[in-house]
Amino acid sequence: MNGRVFRSTGSWYEIVDEHGQRHQGRLRGKLKLKGVKVTNPVAVGDRVVFEPESEAQTAEATVVITDVLPRDNYIIRKSPHKTAHGHILAANLDQAVLIATLTLPRTSLGFIDRFLVSAEAFRIPGVLVFNKQDLLDDESRAYITELEDLYEALGYRCLKTSAVTGEGLEALRALLTGKTSLISGHSGVGKSSLVNALAPDLNLRTQAVSTYANKGVHTTTFAEMFTLADDTYLIDTPGIKELGMIDTEPEEISHYFPEMRDRLGDCRFHNCTHQHEPGCAVVAAVEAGEIALTRYYNYLGMISEEDNRR
Repeated sequence: MNGRVFRSTGSWYEIVDEHGQRHQGRLRGKLKLKGVKVTNPVAVGDRVVFEPESEAQTAEATVVITDVLPRDNYIIRKSPHKTAHGHILAANLDQAVLIATLTLPRTSLGFIDRFLVSAEAFRIPGVLVFNKQDLLDDESRAYITELEDLYEALGYRCLKTSAVTGEGLEALRALLTGKTSLISGHSGVGKSSLVNALAPDLNLRTQAVSTYANKGVHTTTFAEMFTLADDTYLIDTPGIKELGMIDTEPEEISHYFPEMRDRLGDCRFHNCTHQHEPGCAVVAAVEAGEIALTRYYNYLGMISEEDNRR
């Protein structure tokens, strides 16, 4: 039988088959993702092949996953407890949505750029949702508009939302409809409140999600997929604190910044790191105000981090 993984606790998986029936399953033996060392060979969103574990036809009967079908894509983070390994957040995504806030808590531009670079690396369209608009004053709203202008010019869809006032909810619903979306962000940015506003029947509780996410090793993040409507799925990854590139060389990171990628062929040296090299088109664009300083500084932070890991 074939199905899709909707929930994972690291050793057990909740699988929904082609008829909508749910099964509790585990792995048979070990499955490996070719070319990448991971702590979880099966992730939420995966399409899997499974079979009954025993002939017992009871409500408690479990199944065994025998194969993972080829992935369209996946997004990964560094494993919090195993060096040089990754942890797959979700697979087979149509888009990755970051919920960001300016207050309670504040989402840094560094985290936003790291999220977008991670999505770019796996060819997943990135979306930014600036939530809790009801808490912002005029100055903060003006700053959000500046960020929208910056990121939309780079090709990223941006939305402003508030679960309290309802601002932007219909636009968010339209954005999610008919897609499998990863929804991410720091704890407290209002992911659960937004989802509940779109699908009250789910009745998600932030505290419950956080408790589930931190079960066992408190730095581990487990994902879960929810059905919002027919063909509309939302994968929640609660409480992500760190996203890191996996198996990425420092010189590759500029390829995941659209404004840099468009200029790479104009640099004097083919292996330019866009720092101090003469004839660098990226540095020239930064100096001309064509590339935002915040984006460039965040790029420098990423390549320095990768260099230090060598």
